[in-house]
Amino acid sequence: MAVSRRQFITITGAATLGLASAPVFAKPTKKGRVVVIGGGFGGSTAARYIRKLDPEIDVTLVEIHPQYTTCPLGNAVMAGFVKLKSITHNYEILKDRYGVNVIHDAVVDVDPVSKTVRLQGGGELVYDRLVMSPGIGFRWGAIDGYDQAASELMPHAWKGGTQIQLLRKQLHAMPDGGVAVVTAPEIPYRCPPGPYERASLMAYYLKKYKPRCKVLVLDAKRDFPKAHLFKQGWDKLYPGMVEWVGSDSGGQVAEVRAKEGVLINRDGEITRADVASVIPPQQAAEIAHIADLVDQSGWCPVELRTFESTRHPAIHVIGDSAIARPMPKSGYSANSQAKVVALAVVAYLNGDEPGEPSLINTCFSFVAPDHAVSVSAVYRFGEKGLSVVRGGGGRTFMTGDFEAEARFARSWYKNIIADTFGQRS
Repeated sequence: MAVSRRQFITITGAATLGLASAPVFAKPTKKGRVVVIGGGFGGSTAARYIRKLDPEIDVTLVEIHPQYTTCPLGNAVMAGFVKLKSITHNYEILKDRYGVNVIHDAVVDVDPVSKTVRLQGGGELVYDRLVMSPGIGFRWGAIDGYDQAASELMPHAWKGGTQIQLLRKQLHAMPDGGVAVVTAPEIPYRCPPGPYERASLMAYYLKKYKPRCKVLVLDAKRDFPKAHLFKQGWDKLYPGMVEWVGSDSGGQVAEVRAKEGVLINRDGEITRADVASVIPPQQAAEIAHIADLVDQSGWCPVELRTFESTRHPAIHVIGDSAIARPMPKSGYSANSQAKVVALAVVAYLNGDEPGEPSLINTCFSFVAPDHAVSVSAVYRFGEKGLSVVRGGGGRTFMTGDFEAEARFARSWYKNIIADTFGQRS
């Protein structure tokens, strides 16, 4: 039986508050086969909600890594006030409680005509609906000299895991009085406020242990998200320590010489860094290109009512790879989009039509462990696609309670993890 919009709202409405434990599903008669590629905030949420909405649908989640390390709170790991293991999660609840078939393998090909997914290990999966949430790829070479080898010397640390640990080690080793640089690309890219949170938490660590150091942000943009809130925090907490240079003032990096610790802007001006986190321009993940889901922008165009690809039917693309303007590319956006896709997939496999969605994004950024700022927005689907609902969101006030925001940020993380991977009993 198809799930009504009212039933879906009942299921999803309390999502950010954490849902009660669901029963283990008995092996049902299958209505259709759904394959989900990518086990992050988008893919895991989609897999979980499809099974929750209709346990008669067979769902297989393909994710190469047995554990998922989140980008949210990654900068806090770098700064030392959050442990790596606390942002590392597995897929056991999705398997055991929700009956999701989880395969840890790489996807090497998608055939939209035969509706098959080919795995690196030699397996092949057949689908009726495919949900892709593969994340980002990097445009290696967009900054001259910045390739995968250079990223081991100037880590992007934009996919969690080992690069965050590498950046943390570099901060530990840098001399007092040195310069740490963070570069920020032009939009669109994953987590628009992330580079400025990184600079903030670098300053937090360095003020504590190497107080003569400086943090420099070299930005390819003329402005940045939550700029007034970040700058207020820098002035208050790290006076004279953090400097932001926008593109109008030479902030756009055109070249790096990673072995020399050198960054060069478009005017040929050189910056020398003891530590440099270079966040390069981005695009949809490689598998989205292989599957012919991207346009000339390097991202995946979708029909925003259902996030179905405009290039191939029966494939839904969510999260960072999708073009979902004006939604930013964030974990919460992916989580919200996943629920819309879950409803659409369940409707289609039950012979129904999905309704028109509303979505939400919330983003918290730490300036210090006890100082955070946030922004949120609600989006509604209409004749012109997605638009921001006036009065539906908000942001931290300049006179806000930043300590309370830091508590809310930790609570937000706990709740979205429970909503994505399932809540422990």
